[in-house]
Amino acid sequence: MSLRARITSPEENGGRGEDGHLVTSYRAKLLEEIDLAEMSSLAAAERRARLERVLGHIISREGPVLSTVERSQLIRRVVDEALGLGILEPLLEDASITEIMVNGPDAIFVERGGRVEQLPLRFASNDQLMQTIERIVSTVNRRVDETNPMVDARLPSGERVNVIIPPLSLTGPTLTIRRFPRSFTLHELIGFGSLDEQMLYLLAGLVQAKFNVIVSGATGTGKTTLLNALSGLIPDGERIITIEDSAELQLQQSHVIRLESRPPNVEGNGRITIRDLVRNSLRMRPDRIVVGEVRGGESLDMLQAMSTGHDGSLATVHANSAEDALMRLQTLASMSDVEIPFVALHDQINSAVDVVVQLTRFADGARRITEIAVLDSHGGEPYRLATIARFNARPMAADGRVHGAFEYFPLPRRTADRLYMASQPIPQAFGVARAAHELTTREAR
Repeated sequence: MSLRARITSPEENGGRGEDGHLVTSYRAKLLEEIDLAEMSSLAAAERRARLERVLGHIISREGPVLSTVERSQLIRRVVDEALGLGILEPLLEDASITEIMVNGPDAIFVERGGRVEQLPLRFASNDQLMQTIERIVSTVNRRVDETNPMVDARLPSGERVNVIIPPLSLTGPTLTIRRFPRSFTLHELIGFGSLDEQMLYLLAGLVQAKFNVIVSGATGTGKTTLLNALSGLIPDGERIITIEDSAELQLQQSHVIRLESRPPNVEGNGRITIRDLVRNSLRMRPDRIVVGEVRGGESLDMLQAMSTGHDGSLATVHANSAEDALMRLQTLASMSDVEIPFVALHDQINSAVDVVVQLTRFADGARRITEIAVLDSHGGEPYRLATIARFNARPMAADGRVHGAFEYFPLPRRTADRLYMASQPIPQAFGVARAAHELTTREAR
């Protein structure tokens, strides 16, 4: 293999072999010639430019003789090793990659377009992977070692990073970096096939009429993306408070307060939970509360806020169906430190939740709204969900895609009346049920 091939194709051995020694050798020479104290005072872009300039001089002085392409590739790899994240650096710069999954030094996977693929890349050793992990977590003032083998944090650049190392991980140091795409509007999501225009008009009316909306779905179904798009429908003059574990929402309104939870420090102190933030937000005179994901006792506080004057609030929950979403909310609310009977929690959910929007990720990687359901029950009645829109999927076609069609059903009279009183039109495709038997309902207990 030529020197050029070895430099420009590190995936052949991920840093092992002759090109790996070349990178290691020049990295050591580079570190010998720079003033670390001076480098620490420079901004990131200036630091990289300085290293590239110094390394260029070293290569010109000591060889080897390289073409322009070979030279730039070698400089890039050495500087990435010395300053950046090594073989992960180009992956982070690839806008098509939404998730990077490192399962030990020899297995690197990425997600592109909803599909997961393994890359022919590898770290030279466990130590090199650990050095990369330590460099990542140090940017958020965290550390990872045997006494603190798990880290979950948001990087300054916005990515969410999760690390788990031995002895908890039996496959070696494991690193997951989730990159958040830019925010999409509902019109753009129509272009992706996630919903259609009739559903957009309906969702716009529900949000602007201040229905409390729960976005439900499994991992990776696009809950945060849809929540962000729905939040964009909130009128600009309202005071919105967003509450998240890792700040992902990118609302464009002028009156937005963003709150983010905080993990404990290395001594185990200073933790601020989602529940703490939800409770505090109620003292901040919010018009709307948007919770990135309810996953614990904060569910109770969120439900109480929804049913006591904070209409139009939005949240996501991890569930596989609209019925599961209601049951999960009830279970999560019971996890609070306030002992409330399940019957009372049931009544609270019937009072607080208006709409459940269910998302599904299909085998072809497409993410779609598969159901919009209105909670049409009251008080102690069993949960009664009225489906007003759903996606009927067909088996995967020969082109590897899952096709189907959206279907619409009449709205319950109570829902239609709320939309009418808020001056929100009902899309023609839906209509209004004149009697209970016209509704597409099911019960959940």
